[in-house]
Amino acid sequence: MDEKRLVETFQWLHRHPELAMEEYKTTDYLRKILQENRVRLLDTGIETGLIAVIGTGKAPVIALRADIDALPIAEQTALPYCSETPGVMHACGHDFHAACMLGAALLLKEREETLSGTVKVIFQPAEEVNLGADRMADTGLLDDVQMFLTGHTDPQYPAGVLGIRPGPVMAAADRFSVCIKGKGCHAAHPEAGVDPIPALGAIISAVQTIVSRQVSPLDSAVVSVTRVEAGNTWNVIPETAFLEGTVRVMTDAVRERIRKSLENQIAHTAKCFGCEAVFQYERGPSPVVNQAEVCKRAEISARELGLRVEVNPPSMIAEDFSRYLRIAPGALFRIGTGGGFDNHHPAFTADPAALLPAARFFAALAERELSQLKA
Repeated sequence: MDEKRLVETFQWLHRHPELAMEEYKTTDYLRKILQENRVRLLDTGIETGLIAVIGTGKAPVIALRADIDALPIAEQTALPYCSETPGVMHACGHDFHAACMLGAALLLKEREETLSGTVKVIFQPAEEVNLGADRMADTGLLDDVQMFLTGHTDPQYPAGVLGIRPGPVMAAADRFSVCIKGKGCHAAHPEAGVDPIPALGAIISAVQTIVSRQVSPLDSAVVSVTRVEAGNTWNVIPETAFLEGTVRVMTDAVRERIRKSLENQIAHTAKCFGCEAVFQYERGPSPVVNQAEVCKRAEISARELGLRVEVNPPSMIAEDFSRYLRIAPGALFRIGTGGGFDNHHPAFTADPAALLPAARFFAALAERELSQLKA
């Protein structure tokens, strides 16, 4: 594996970011490199994204996954290879992920004849809008996979460090919204209407008690109201008010408990103010739960390659990698990439020095997992 070419690939991807479901140039660029290296590609029927196949074509089968979409963020770095697309940048490291898994794929291709099974490498579109994993999984091309593995950039660790944690590592992320229906009137005669704004304020206060009083202190959970709207002028009590927010949890049991609590508290609080509340709840990605045994083997692979291993803290951020874990178990690892700025920040950067070590790690772990499943 040519480290210089790998870094050039990463830098090209960084310069040419594309939003979710618009990753046409990215897909074509990755396809060309894979085809040049005689890596077989499956027909997904999806315009963006790829699934590459390396190995025997028979069981056991594992998958490596990278996401490839960028974010609608204007880049504020001084990188010589900064984004050339105004208002769009790879602020979450998906350019790094794609280059890393491409490197792993090419390393595995070099020793394809020695593989004891099949590795499918997924270059997934639309992770940022929680569509891509569903689309890839719905192709049916991953139904035979027995283990899914992925990585994510982590600015809290420098290059050469890998975060490995068994159990829940990333949260479920759901959206809720409430339309509070009152009766509009002139602000000078509030008694003639039913004001939805006090109901909105009370609901915001009420839902803050769900985590503190209805969820065990030993369970991780977040309920955040992130948007409110009411009225459009200074002297009219509006007919309706609106709020929305997010629920983040680490287990499906707590997820359902919070959903029911939200629905009950919102309905009863609105009723106390003479209003009606229309509550909607949309489930997003489920929690990402790492299989303990693969984490143990990952630590062995990492240390054999000279990487430092840390037990990374869990995160309340979500990842649609959890969709693949409905097919088979797997794990998500944190890849130290330094930079100092968090993911989704306009000054986010990923250290290219972490690329080749990460690619080698995933290639080595893929081989180890195939041998484990074969046994």
